[in-house]
Parts: sequence; structure tokens; C-alpha cells
Amino acid sequence: MAGLIRKSFDSPQEIRSFKDGKGHLELLDLDAGPVGRAVFEPGWRWSEHVKPIVKTESCEVAHLGYCVSGSMTIVMDDGQQETFGAGDLMVCPPGHDAWVVGDQPCVVVDWQGSSSEYAKS
Repeated sequence: MAGLIRKSFDSPQEIRSFKDGKGHLELLDLDAGPVGRAVFEPGWRWSEHVKPIVKTESCEVAHLGYCVSGSMTIVMDDGQQETFGAGDLMVCPPGHDAWVVGDQPCVVVDWQGSSSEYAKS
């Protein structure tokens, strides 16, 4: 049985900056896989800041996340749309666009999508 593990986003193993200074992703590596805390700055939008890099029509990564602060709207390729805010848990399958709502950064802890090459963009 493994012992207790303590890690902190105050000292992540890796930090990845988003294009155009629109935020960053802090990664903690665990045996079960990485956990990321993403800070999306106002004005960030997947289709503007990630799509040109990954060259897919929409985000093809699944996310299981918790919104710590701020707000983000996600629209699925089929048109389903939801806005997530502080305290919301989100389960988001592949095939979506997303953007920050309002003038505050959106902070999301993601247990599923942080290991992807998309997260490196």
C-alpha cells in the first residue's frame, strides 16, 4: 500500500503557458496520472488560442474538472452549451469549444485532460 502523498500547485512539476499570454497550466504528476490547474485569462478562447496549434476543428480532449473561480462557457459540437462557475464540477467529452466569460480569470482543476498534447498548447 502506498503512503500519503502531498503535492501543491504552489510548486508544480511543470508549468505550460498558453498562447498569447492568455493563461497557464500547472501540472502535478501522480502515479494515477497528472492533475492540472489551469488559469484561463479573460479573452481566452479554445478556437482562437489552441485550434491554430492543434489543427482540429474542436477540442478532442475529455475533461473532468472543478471550477475554482471565474466562469467558462463550453459549447459541444452538437450545440449543447453550459456555463460553469465557481463550485461547479464539469464532465466534458471531446468535441467542444470553450471560452472565458467575464473579466475575471477562470481557474479549473482538471483530472482528465491535463495529460494531453493539447494541454501543451
